[in-house]
Amino acid sequence: MSLVAQLAGTARGVTARSLLRLPRPVLRRLAGSPVVIDGRTLDPEMQLILRVQRIEGPAIETLPIRKGRAKAVADAKVVGGNLPIGAVTDRTIDGPGGPLTLRFYTPRGLTGDAPALVFFHGGAWIYGDLDSHDAVCRFLAEEAQVRVVAVDYRLAPEAPFPAAFDDVWAAWRWVTEHAKGIGIDPARIAVGGDSAGGCMAALVAQHATDDEGIKPAFQLLIYPVTDFLETSASRKTYAEGFYLTTAFMDLGEESYLLGDEDRADPRLSPLRHDVTGVAPAYLVTAGFDLLRDEGKAYADKLKAAGVPVEYVCEDGLIHTFANMVGVGTTAPRAMRRAANALQRGLS
Repeated sequence: MSLVAQLAGTARGVTARSLLRLPRPVLRRLAGSPVVIDGRTLDPEMQLILRVQRIEGPAIETLPIRKGRAKAVADAKVVGGNLPIGAVTDRTIDGPGGPLTLRFYTPRGLTGDAPALVFFHGGAWIYGDLDSHDAVCRFLAEEAQVRVVAVDYRLAPEAPFPAAFDDVWAAWRWVTEHAKGIGIDPARIAVGGDSAGGCMAALVAQHATDDEGIKPAFQLLIYPVTDFLETSASRKTYAEGFYLTTAFMDLGEESYLLGDEDRADPRLSPLRHDVTGVAPAYLVTAGFDLLRDEGKAYADKLKAAGVPVEYVCEDGLIHTFANMVGVGTTAPRAMRRAANALQRGLS
């Protein structure tokens, strides 16, 4: 049995954190032979995390959805840790389908009307919740010195399309309409999210251009889904083996969509719609991620429309690196760049 396999049999959180604290040369040896695709080299921290994941059990998408959801939260806690923050409070508002919970993060030392990020979690529209992305929100709040409002939107298959979008749009409208009463500067509110949440953040920014309410001042888009219509090259190259798989995405789409939707619907595919006048953006993708190419395509579309956009591909990283703020050095460094961009965008 390899050392990695032996370590994987111990407490999961201790395993991940202990392995990624090892000296870089040791970590490289444990990770295995370098993985190089299209001139990019997989970061050894990511490679080691993938090795441990394969040893520890079945992939999330192979489990019944309820068990997969529990595993997604547990996995996120392992790599996210419990980062210190000033305050975390939950509040329930009236949503389109019933009560909708928002979680408010206030960084240490922040007072008065402050900039804010309304954040939508990822999870292919079937996984994820306030707890799965708690560490991400804590990190962004503290690093960018902004209030973060996370949205617990409805999930499929219990609530198929367009429930998730309806919820995030309702949450955006509520936060912007009540900004002054909840310590938020209405002129400095960003919208953001990762993966499926990044898709919905982009859609909210698009819809806001035609709405009479407050428009986002900035977008933070982390490896967003942007296209339900075409299969990009990266969707084929990284179809399996790098955490997010084609099977994972297919399960999400089949659960969220009932089959008769127009995949170019303005509540689904941001890449297919007019982006004139949307907020400036920081868009980051991972080099070893099947969503990489469509993320870059959306950044290119923003740029072509004259929207200020900073595009970064974190070449050696995998999907879900945003959740890995509690382990290693490479994922936290990438997320610190994102947080710095958010802070600049709202300054």
